[in-house]
Amino acid sequence: MTSMKLGMPINYAGDFRETMDNLADFEKAGVARVTVPEAYSFDAVSQLGYIAAKTDKMELQTGILPMFSRSPSNLAMTAAGMDYISGGRFILGIGASGPQVVEGFHGVKYDYPVGRARENAEICRMIWRREKTQYQGRHYTLPLTKDDGGSGLGKALKIINHPVRDRIPMLLAAIGPKNTELAAELFEEFQPFLFHPEYVEAAFGEPLAAGKAKRDPSLGELGIVVQASALISEDAEQIEVAMQHVRNHAALYIGGMGARGKNFYNTLAVRYGYADEAALIQDLYLDGKKAEAAAAVPDDLVRAMSLIGPRSLVAERVEAFAKSGVTVVLAAPLAPTHAGRVATMEGLSEILAG
Repeated sequence: MTSMKLGMPINYAGDFRETMDNLADFEKAGVARVTVPEAYSFDAVSQLGYIAAKTDKMELQTGILPMFSRSPSNLAMTAAGMDYISGGRFILGIGASGPQVVEGFHGVKYDYPVGRARENAEICRMIWRREKTQYQGRHYTLPLTKDDGGSGLGKALKIINHPVRDRIPMLLAAIGPKNTELAAELFEEFQPFLFHPEYVEAAFGEPLAAGKAKRDPSLGELGIVVQASALISEDAEQIEVAMQHVRNHAALYIGGMGARGKNFYNTLAVRYGYADEAALIQDLYLDGKKAEAAAAVPDDLVRAMSLIGPRSLVAERVEAFAKSGVTVVLAAPLAPTHAGRVATMEGLSEILAG
């Protein structure tokens, strides 16, 4: 059973300044990592830069930066800058996002996410080693030559500053088999979504094993980072409100994040063994029946993905996550008050410490 680190996601849709005013309380409660997502709201990097200035020990993770919206060199520069201002506390989390956001918000073609993720990792590490930008890939060519559509004036350069680390940890958000295999082969950490610890082998076992078989030993053991809603409480009403939050969240992704026949999260639910339920959730959600879709999310799936309930039950779920190989749990506290959210994180920190 692995030991787990306690992290916490920052809500990109909430009041960021209020969260920052309270962040010291969570650091004292044992939160060792914070992660800021980037969808189509404020960017994650400026917010993490602010957090870097307000904290001393917390790890800072992007969770995630969509790689289609930045060039690989820009990702490398961003990570090197964040690692510098944080004193070596940064983790670069990247992922593919999806065509709705990439093409709809950024106006960039969504193609070859697995191949692009590989080349992004290779280019970032090349730049952090302060090697010249000489790279010939399928998707990225540095410098861009005339034959590849450039002016022919491009020059191979190396980053001016000396990065704090020449190997900044990289995380790949993935749930599909090919991306999961790539994460296990080439990245320090792997972040799946809607994580069910009892079905990790059924959903991810084969691609993880295939990727690890090609893994460079210098990368160390693969870390697994997962997000889970959290509430330690005996209050039945609070517990039900928290469970409903998870149902709504799961229905949004299983039902609404994608089209019929192209929804990665729906496919994941099928791999967990919920084929009929996944189809029903999607049908209801795409028909505009969001409440009915949420009600169709199985209770056992909600409980499995969450850390919600009395302390003894939460401790059992923590053990299940640890046994599945999770190394960082990003717990999103759902108590209705700040004091309650801090208490939940303190309780989780105590449980993780044994």
